[in-house]
Amino acid sequence: MKEPTLESQVTCPECGYRKSEMMPTDACQWFYECGNCTTLLRPLPGDCCVFCSYGSVNCPPIQEGLACCED
Repeated sequence: MKEPTLESQVTCPECGYRKSEMMPTDACQWFYECGNCTTLLRPLPGDCCVFCSYGSVNCPPIQEGLACCED
């Protein structure tokens, strides 16, 4: 099985600013502050984390076909 991609480019929906970020492999990231306009991003309904909503690559568990961040 291919190793998941750990770097994702997050794009702010408010201002369009993009920044490459390393995704955590042991936790979901539910909040992300835009480095340009300081908008606080949260996952869209149905997505598990900000990378699945605003990133160029889904989070590692989703890439591997697993459930992400279940309680």
